[in-house]
Amino acid sequence: MSRREPALRIKDFEEVSPGYTAEEAVAEANRCIQCKEPHCRDGCPVGLDIPTFIGLIAEGRFEAAAAKIREENLLPAVCGRVCPQEAQCEQQCTMGKKYDPVAIGRLERFVGDFELARGKEAPPMAPPSGRRAAVVGSGPGALACAADLARRGHAVTIFESLHKPGGVLTFGIPEFRLPKRVVEAEIEVLRRMDVTIECNVVVGRTVTVDELLEEGFSAVYIGTGAGSPRFPNIPGQNLPGVQSASGFLTRVNLMKAYRFPEYDTPVRVGSRVVVLGGGNVAMDAARTALRLGAEEVRVLYRRSREELPARREEIHHAEEEGVELMLLTAPVCCIGGEDGRINRIECVCCELGDLDESGRRRPIPIPGAGLTVETDNVIVAIGQSPNPLIQRMTAGLETLGRGMIKVDPETGATTKRGVFAGGDVVTGAATVILAMGAGRVAARAIDDYLRGGNDFWE
Repeated sequence: MSRREPALRIKDFEEVSPGYTAEEAVAEANRCIQCKEPHCRDGCPVGLDIPTFIGLIAEGRFEAAAAKIREENLLPAVCGRVCPQEAQCEQQCTMGKKYDPVAIGRLERFVGDFELARGKEAPPMAPPSGRRAAVVGSGPGALACAADLARRGHAVTIFESLHKPGGVLTFGIPEFRLPKRVVEAEIEVLRRMDVTIECNVVVGRTVTVDELLEEGFSAVYIGTGAGSPRFPNIPGQNLPGVQSASGFLTRVNLMKAYRFPEYDTPVRVGSRVVVLGGGNVAMDAARTALRLGAEEVRVLYRRSREELPARREEIHHAEEEGVELMLLTAPVCCIGGEDGRINRIECVCCELGDLDESGRRRPIPIPGAGLTVETDNVIVAIGQSPNPLIQRMTAGLETLGRGMIKVDPETGATTKRGVFAGGDVVTGAATVILAMGAGRVAARAIDDYLRGGNDFWE
């Protein structure tokens, strides 16, 4: 896809690329050879019929392509922008064995945008079942679960702790990667499906899961994600000027800093920013800091470029925009200046050893090889864990390490009758599409349970 020049785009929060034109989409779709055994489907966590929707695009039948996608995914404009297709469907593309794989994600985005521009219709709905289901959270997994349950005829209520729905889609991803208008339009479809959305409700405080079950909900799906940031456990990490990437991005989104100067928000960035981590959140934080006025932004990652977990496209865009990658570099201490704020960060250089439990080569500090990086602001993006509030306030709900909820992976059923869970609250921080896949798995099981089928707790 075409994209805006880096020197221009770092001055605002507009999208990097305007997306395919109709002619470009048809041309790209015609690269698909319509394999007899389409392995691309195997790489899609929601089971999208990829060859069929691409074939419809190739024929110029965009509305039919949208209808085909909608059978499995109500959020194509979102998924087409933020899902790691290169590690999922596109990785399985037969064309990719000799050439570039078919740009499945970009084609999905094109269809999603085409549909939104013309007024997206609600999907067909089953007759009312007379059963009620509660969905806790409104991130991608929760939205997917709610949509599937509503399509099956159940009365669904979403409970969101913040004042607007969308979860990480609304508050965790920058505007230049996922515009708010796209998320709002997708959520509006849920409202037209008669899904009730109640905001400013903190389940575990305002109301508990047990109370929801007592008040007439026959099933509860917990899709609250992983919102508690992790820190590196090094001296000085509590200094002013050291913050989590999730907190930083949430403030930017919550206070509309991306619409400066229309909204003048107190998000302090400084001139020299260091981001710890190498995933998509780290790239989001680094690129956001640039747009908010930082003169230098460095990303410190303790492994090599080959191990960087962020999408290749996001890394490329970050470097185009001036973000410097400091690889094989690990922080060991944050040091404050005379004003008590972060002033510099001491680091050690690393080399890679044997594979660790994650399947990646373990970073090993090199004795005597260190460096100091001066900085006004350290943004930590080394992972997140689930908020433990619901787990602590719900009797009979078993958890695993770091507060992740224990479920049956085939159904999403927890250890508490009538309660299901999925997404990052079960797996830890992962991707939008994996959370959506988990939400859809749970929705099928919830539907079966509500209709008197399997009782997963017998």
